[in-house]
Amino acid sequence: MPFKPADNPKCPKCGKSVYAAEERVAGGLKWHKMCFKCGLCQKLLDSTNCTEHEGELFCKMCHARKFGPKGYGFGGGAGCLSMDAGEHLKADGQTTVRMNGACMEPRMIAKAPPGQGCPRCGGYVYAAEQMLARGRGYHMRCFNCLICHKQLDSIIHCDGPDKEIYCRVCYGKKFGPKGYGYGKGAGVLQSDPYANGEQAPRTTVIDTAAIQAPPGKGCPRCGGVVYAAEQVLAKGREWHRKCFKCRDCTKTLDSILACDGPDGEVYCKTCYGKKWGPHGYGFACGSGFLQTDGLSEDEISANRPFYNPDTTSIKAPKGQGCPRCGGMVFAAEQQLAKGTMWHKKCFNCAECHRPLDSMLACDGPDKEIHCRACYAKLFGPRGFGYGHAPTLVSTDSEPAITYMEQMPFTGQKAAKGKGCQRCGFPVYAAEQMNSKNGLWHKRCFACADCHRSLDSTNLNDGPNGEIYCRGCYGRNFGPKGVGFGLGAGTLTMA
Repeated sequence: MPFKPADNPKCPKCGKSVYAAEERVAGGLKWHKMCFKCGLCQKLLDSTNCTEHEGELFCKMCHARKFGPKGYGFGGGAGCLSMDAGEHLKADGQTTVRMNGACMEPRMIAKAPPGQGCPRCGGYVYAAEQMLARGRGYHMRCFNCLICHKQLDSIIHCDGPDKEIYCRVCYGKKFGPKGYGYGKGAGVLQSDPYANGEQAPRTTVIDTAAIQAPPGKGCPRCGGVVYAAEQVLAKGREWHRKCFKCRDCTKTLDSILACDGPDGEVYCKTCYGKKWGPHGYGFACGSGFLQTDGLSEDEISANRPFYNPDTTSIKAPKGQGCPRCGGMVFAAEQQLAKGTMWHKKCFNCAECHRPLDSMLACDGPDKEIHCRACYAKLFGPRGFGYGHAPTLVSTDSEPAITYMEQMPFTGQKAAKGKGCQRCGFPVYAAEQMNSKNGLWHKRCFACADCHRSLDSTNLNDGPNGEIYCRGCYGRNFGPKGVGFGLGAGTLTMA
């Protein structure tokens, strides 16, 4: 039996067999790799830019030029007029009659039964071109405004009462309201009597008091019946929207601007303030303005609030009032210092009378309050570096408090173990320094040998209950010998 090779598909371009190693597939046909190119510009193609038309391959550009739509907007870019009908791309014997360069030849549309097709043209509407409006399906090309023929979509179309569709502008002209303010812009008078075949509607003034309500049930202003469409509520009563205005200036009100007066009427905020608000200095339109609308000088003086600056007029029980004046301290003027209540007027420095607050006040051992400067002068340390740093304070020829061997207090000492470890006198919070052995005054918190002032970073507690700087601590209690002196390699025999 003779050998018969397997049949291979033929290339549409050259007619030869196409094998798997060189095949290219397009439009259900197989092509050679070198035959897989555009029939017009001979550009090599791939699966992303090839277009097949009746057994012939084209690139996308040549296919559009030869078989694509022609006319305005179908050129190289938007708004470009392309009159290229592709005549130079066609065969010599091929002729096509095209009168106006339209993108599609006219074709017959199959008519649908009455009431089932497109309301505009009456043809069948298929799912791919269907546009819906009020449950009816339109062709996409028929879905435009009846008057201006503007293309519409589901957002901008308006269904008219004549079962047609319109754009918003044409719908407003034909079926919208007429009169002042309903034109193209605010303040424009639109009075087109031919839009809907009749004259524009007239505006009439409605008398709200024409239908009287039973006493106590109607509008408080006119007494007429109030219906839901014009109802405005104020203090549980129903008003006509037309009547809901200020009693004095007749300004139209709403739920934010309305103020209910004690006479059962409604006012705007300005008129309410003039008629029922407080009068006198500081109660008018701006702070510091004196409003005397309809008031005499005697009435103004009588209504002016009385202020008694004397804080001692109401005495408090002993130990419960202000420590300075002894008067009763109320919450509106209360200032706290070390568990005692002071008048705001009395809460000042006992020396310089500077007004104080919770940040500036210093409680002294004399149960008074002082500013920081006065507290430092009275109870602070003396000597070089303790004034207005680093000034030596010497306010008088003789100091008010005599220092005996740098012991600042001459008076009763604190209980054993509760006062300053060096001087034995009480230590208050404003001058307190802490160490391992107890509390110290800030002025006493110095080295026991060289009297150098110390702080928490260079403090050394000695075994004898005293405090030292690092150098003195090392001399007194540190190791001795070679290498433990002032510098490495130094022999200290101290």
